[in-house]
Amino acid sequence: MMSGATSSPRDEGEKVIVVMDANRSKVSVDAVRWALKYVVRPKDTVVVLGILCELGRKTSCFPFHVGIGNAGIWERLELSGGEVNPKEVEEEIEKKREQYQSSLQPLYRQCRKNEVKLEVKLTAGIDAKEITIEEAQNSNTRWIVLDSHLKKEKVFIHGHVNCHIAVYKGNEVATLMAPKASDSSQIPRKGTRADKSQTDPDNDEDLCRPEPEPEPAPQSPWWYPLAWRTGFPRSFALTELQDITNRFGEENVVLDQDDIKLYKGILQETPVLVRRFSGNDNGQFWSELKILSRVRHINIMNLFGYCCTGSSMFLLFDYPCMGSLEVFLRCEDKAENLSWRMRWHIGQEIGATLRYLHEECADGPIVHLSVCSSNIVFSHAASAMLCNFATAKMLNDDTPSNEASAQESLNKDQDEYLSADIHDYGVFLLELIAGKSAGDFQAQGIGKSLIDWALPRMENGSLGEVMDPRIKDADDDGMVVHHMARAALFCLKNNSSLRLSITEFMTLLQDSDD
Repeated sequence: MMSGATSSPRDEGEKVIVVMDANRSKVSVDAVRWALKYVVRPKDTVVVLGILCELGRKTSCFPFHVGIGNAGIWERLELSGGEVNPKEVEEEIEKKREQYQSSLQPLYRQCRKNEVKLEVKLTAGIDAKEITIEEAQNSNTRWIVLDSHLKKEKVFIHGHVNCHIAVYKGNEVATLMAPKASDSSQIPRKGTRADKSQTDPDNDEDLCRPEPEPEPAPQSPWWYPLAWRTGFPRSFALTELQDITNRFGEENVVLDQDDIKLYKGILQETPVLVRRFSGNDNGQFWSELKILSRVRHINIMNLFGYCCTGSSMFLLFDYPCMGSLEVFLRCEDKAENLSWRMRWHIGQEIGATLRYLHEECADGPIVHLSVCSSNIVFSHAASAMLCNFATAKMLNDDTPSNEASAQESLNKDQDEYLSADIHDYGVFLLELIAGKSAGDFQAQGIGKSLIDWALPRMENGSLGEVMDPRIKDADDDGMVVHHMARAALFCLKNNSSLRLSITEFMTLLQDSDD
């Protein structure tokens, strides 16, 4: 689709600190789950920092740390003065140790799958703001996530650290604050989320399911996708698009083939992509707009705007600056950097996206019908995103009468569409395993499709002949390839008598220790 930056979609990890009020009678790990889902990347270190503001007498000052490592719980106590009741302290430590061990244990397997290190620290007798700032300044911290009970500390912490801050509010909703700008060139324009967060930190803006976010795009100092900012998606005037695309200059064209014409541009210091529809694509434009205005997911190239003026029709997206998965598979260096674990993780992300479209959309199931490596792109945050909804369809769009025969026909049609998506997902997993796009494979004139070539070998137990030979690291976790192969086989053989859902196929893709 488009060429991108030369970096790998996964870099060495940094630190994400999740700060929790440990004085609560019940340990809630919702903020930790939110962080793992939306802001933590492979190889990151997650520090769960529990703050015990009231331990023993109120005059006490008794810092200590408790952690859970691979060998179990460890603790370190440091007495720094003040009056404490030793028995009360011992009982409280034991209680909190058991609570955190029980609550966080289920997350360790998830962290191991994604190559994430999880550390847990409990701190008592120290101000929550001070210990959070100290922890952030002593390491390469990218995010601080505060639970809702520590919301009042966000302004002070924001003024003393240079990383992103989120206040988790529940139901997968968080208030985000950008890092302090290091110089005037880093200050976003007025009207963006950064402007409100930096100049008025008490002005909370909820962001539901934000895109996981590490670094700014090369063209811009500002990294929040427009699709997630306040005021988007919205309607644009044609004159605004002319300003964004340099009056639709030829130098801004990134793709012009068939009926697709794409322009790159800049809006609010953020790289964007503008898709132009021809006058003959009126129905296609409204179909895509209807679907994309109803979906919002971190692994979808979400819509942030549209324009319809006379015969001029446009859809606007955040620019996926790192290019498509197909481009990565074509490039030797990029393909070598996509380890088996990374490819498995990409497969998980796209599978979760299909589950969202099939089972979780409020208006009923949506099918994509074009899942393949050329329609998977990498965002600024290196997340895999499903794009190109030209063939997508809302299955509840044309509901027939309530007659039993009509309803039965509708159900059969829906099953066929859902099965088509699952079949495409199986081919996509083959692309990840073989390191070849299905389109490129057929274009090489071998006389066989990727399925015809790979399926017999996999069924005969010769998976090694299918696996991408460019991945040569013996220490890499090759077991995940077997999980992908197993899921791909089932997806490609999902006949009418089976009819498994995408959720059921996702369980086949899960990593396991057996």
